[in-house]
Amino acid sequence: MTARPTHPYFDVPFTALAHRGFSRDGLENSMAAFQAAVDLGFRYLETDGHGTADGVAVALHDASLDRTTDAEGEVAELPWETVRRARIGGVEPVPLLEDVLGTWPDVRVNIDVKAESGIVPIAEAIERTGAHDRVCVASFSAQRREATVARLSRPVATSAGTSEAARFFVGGLLGLGTLRSLRGVDGLQIPWRVGVVPVLAQRHIRLAHQAGKVVHVWTVNRREEMESLIDAGVDGIVSDRADLLRKVLEARGMWR
Repeated sequence: MTARPTHPYFDVPFTALAHRGFSRDGLENSMAAFQAAVDLGFRYLETDGHGTADGVAVALHDASLDRTTDAEGEVAELPWETVRRARIGGVEPVPLLEDVLGTWPDVRVNIDVKAESGIVPIAEAIERTGAHDRVCVASFSAQRREATVARLSRPVATSAGTSEAARFFVGGLLGLGTLRSLRGVDGLQIPWRVGVVPVLAQRHIRLAHQAGKVVHVWTVNRREEMESLIDAGVDGIVSDRADLLRKVLEARGMWR
């Protein structure tokens, strides 16, 4: 049997992640969206972290407030007092990351460290909530991930950055040994295609598993794609359609 990561974050056979919570109304990364996912039975949430100008960690995907809220400006240049008045979709406040971690103590949270300004505040939020066993720290930047993890008093789960994943992917396609690129992380959280071109092959999944790493795939919103990836052997799916993902897993007897 292939070894799996030993961190408590990974103690389920298959990880179903609600991408920025669950909302059909554009309220991504809001407490309402996270609650909706929890109400559906999800125990894994995916979110993103930024830091305000005065060092407060918030759950928000974009560097600015412009797209998802009724306010404007770069989060890293604004104090929390200003950011807290912004409303996602005009109705929901931007959450503190600490509230996301603390509100549901049995829920696990995948945190994408989006910017340098978020490194210290995100680490402090994890420390204050004692959420180490329930957190996976990810980032497109391996340096941001490592800098965040280095500030923690206990281990958290980790996922490869873009450069690490790219070396692994290309090596897998060329038949080269590239598992060194995954040292120091527990797994890969990757897109299964770029545009319309699939890039994830079964040999990638097999190689990752041989190295004791898990493979989580984002962002998968169609039933046939979910089915295909599960058949290929991925260990988790990140989806905007938490409702649909649950139905697929229930039909397969994989829902927990």
